[in-house]
Amino acid sequence: QEQLVESGGGLVEAGGSLKLACAASGRTFSSVATGWIRQAPGKEREFVAAISWNAGITYYADSVKGRFAISRDNAKNTVYLQMNNLQPEDTAIYYCAASRLPVARTQYEFADWGRGTQVTVSS
Repeated sequence: QEQLVESGGGLVEAGGSLKLACAASGRTFSSVATGWIRQAPGKEREFVAAISWNAGITYYADSVKGRFAISRDNAKNTVYLQMNNLQPEDTAIYYCAASRLPVARTQYEFADWGRGTQVTVSS
């Protein structure tokens, strides 16, 4: 089981950038897929991006393709989400999650979750 702690959220103006980080403390991080899922006020959780265990495969929601980039550093047990050209509709709590599988592409395949970090984009 992975313990996950997110950081890097904050308030940014539309068009700005943020980079989220998620530090994992379990023993399986380097062998499982990880991802980011967000939840906006009054809405259901939404898949944002996922990356396979060796970073060879990445998946993105259509709404963030071309603007967000997921990456990982297994030596540091950390996964990142670079977010560029942020828009007000990106405002949400962003959760880091880890799967029990080497590849995952939906939020339903993630078993371990962090507590989230707030991202707010002003117009």
